[in-house]
Amino acid sequence: MNAPQPLQGLKVFEFTHMVMGPTCGMVLADMGAEVIKIEPVQGENTRRLLGAGSGFFPMYNRNKKSIGLDLHQPEGAAAARRLCASADVVIENFKPGTMAKYGLDYASLSKDNPRLIYASHKGFLPGPYDHRTALDEVVQMMGGLAYMTGRPGDPLRAGASVNDIMGGLFGAIGTLGALIQRGITGRGMEVQSALYENNVFLMGQHMLQYAMTGRHPQPMPARDNPWAVYDVFTVKDGEQIFLAAVSDAQWQAFCDALGFPDLKAEPDLATNNQRVQQRPRLLATLRERLARRGAEELAAIMEQAGLPFAPIRKPEDLLHDEHLLATGGLADVTLPDGDKAGQQVKTTLFPITMDGDRLGVRLQPPRLGEHSAELLAAAGYSEAEIAALRERAVVN
Repeated sequence: MNAPQPLQGLKVFEFTHMVMGPTCGMVLADMGAEVIKIEPVQGENTRRLLGAGSGFFPMYNRNKKSIGLDLHQPEGAAAARRLCASADVVIENFKPGTMAKYGLDYASLSKDNPRLIYASHKGFLPGPYDHRTALDEVVQMMGGLAYMTGRPGDPLRAGASVNDIMGGLFGAIGTLGALIQRGITGRGMEVQSALYENNVFLMGQHMLQYAMTGRHPQPMPARDNPWAVYDVFTVKDGEQIFLAAVSDAQWQAFCDALGFPDLKAEPDLATNNQRVQQRPRLLATLRERLARRGAEELAAIMEQAGLPFAPIRKPEDLLHDEHLLATGGLADVTLPDGDKAGQQVKTTLFPITMDGDRLGVRLQPPRLGEHSAELLAAAGYSEAEIAALRERAVVN
């Protein structure tokens, strides 16, 4: 691996579960930080999730170490506090008040570690809603995203954990800003990120659309489209492809490439706004003409003409995407849990380059407690003390 590791030497302790908090830790770990995941002795629950949750743990916990601690036992909470005494950053995403019960909140830890940066990931920032239990789906429904995604009268959550992932990204951004500030002042701070607020941030463009136009934004499937050719077309053999022409120059190139000189010459279709006014008629004509052509043929034509297009793919199709394979956008990880534990699979990397290189996998997603003895020994525990903690099931 040749990618820079700008956070090398940074020590991060992570008390997280599900997606939001682990995403923050993964970002810091990918950039070189030593990220230590403190799990319950039975392991984080996402290790055992089925169905749509089965990929959570291996996706968001690479490049981390694992220690299993029972925080409900005084010795476990004490061990966690002892470990965190050397932390640069602590990450958590539990209900308000949970960490304080164990003396692991920012107020408690920062007394002895004023340089500590503490990244809390919540459902809501402090306010009237902060007592509520939030999920990605909850905030999508109440924050307008489900309304904007589904058809009118049929709110629909987005097809990925967008708020959980964004919440972790914003937590990481806040942490990086706090690290820069600490370099100036010598003091840490608490950073908070929340599902609801980042969902509202996504809705900002539609809120301003309403402010600018006085018209309620329509859900995406029924929106007032600013472009006439900007849609999914069902073509030969029932295949589908997205095609677009978002400027007058692109419209002319579209007609030339696909052999539609009559449409190009039609005065009522000369400008974008005219085409938008004629959109129902124009789309009906295009659907009829394109239905006889294959998706692969259309993709080749659009690519040759430099026009926007996209095949309609499923997630598993991306495992064989030629661009991702050629550019190193996928990496091998070894599954730590489940029926396929020990097998290698492909995962996606953080979508940036640094100095021209992708940030890769240094450590495989950890097995539960894989680094417990190593981490406790580094915190000053003797072999006998570690053995005693294991005997009482305080440590896994």
